[in-house]
Amino acid sequence: MLKHFAHDIWIADGTEIVIVGFHYPTRMAVIKLSGGGLFIWSPIQLTDGLRAEVDALGPVRHIVAPNSLHHLFLPAWKQAYPGAKVYAPPGLRKKREDIVFDADLGDAPSPEWDQEIDQVLMQGNVITTEVVFFHAKSGTVLFTDLIQQLPASSFSGWRAVVAKLDLMVGPEPSVPRKFRLAFTNRRAARLSLERIFAWPAEKVLMAHGTPVETDARVFLRRAFGWLATHS
Repeated sequence: MLKHFAHDIWIADGTEIVIVGFHYPTRMAVIKLSGGGLFIWSPIQLTDGLRAEVDALGPVRHIVAPNSLHHLFLPAWKQAYPGAKVYAPPGLRKKREDIVFDADLGDAPSPEWDQEIDQVLMQGNVITTEVVFFHAKSGTVLFTDLIQQLPASSFSGWRAVVAKLDLMVGPEPSVPRKFRLAFTNRRAARLSLERIFAWPAEKVLMAHGTPVETDARVFLRRAFGWLATHS
């Protein structure tokens, strides 16, 4: 289930989740830090097989929900790895009061991974404040929902029309229209974006979509061109 993606980073695709009749594939990433501990990004459904593969890589130290929409499987991971720290993005503590979080994700990386993973809060969006990460060793930028590309075959009827209008099923990953409209503070968003553009990105991972493995910096500027150039 785990697939090696780049230096010290693996990905796993999980079961689909259904939201208002729309089927979304799920994906998580596992980053091995220099001390041997694992950083789990956007955890998917935990199975015995996945757990065995993760345990073979090293001890789980950090379990990260990158935005307030990706939280369904946190309790199972927290139960399986009680010694790991669980991190909340902005807005999730209030949304999931049943989960005991160990720390909050901010606009700067935790000292426990700041030499290896950078992070930026993508500000200005009323749907969610997503934490975008950058794994320096692999040159990988990790987006969650702000960039997506879903298979057109996943939708039929009126949902296929909505998916196309929402830019969810284009020829390459892009920012869905609903998230574009939700950036009500464009100035704050651009400031966040400037920091992302400054990263020496080589690859882009996302929770819902085909990874970008070449020309990542060019891709990111193309994906966010509408935000960088319009008022």
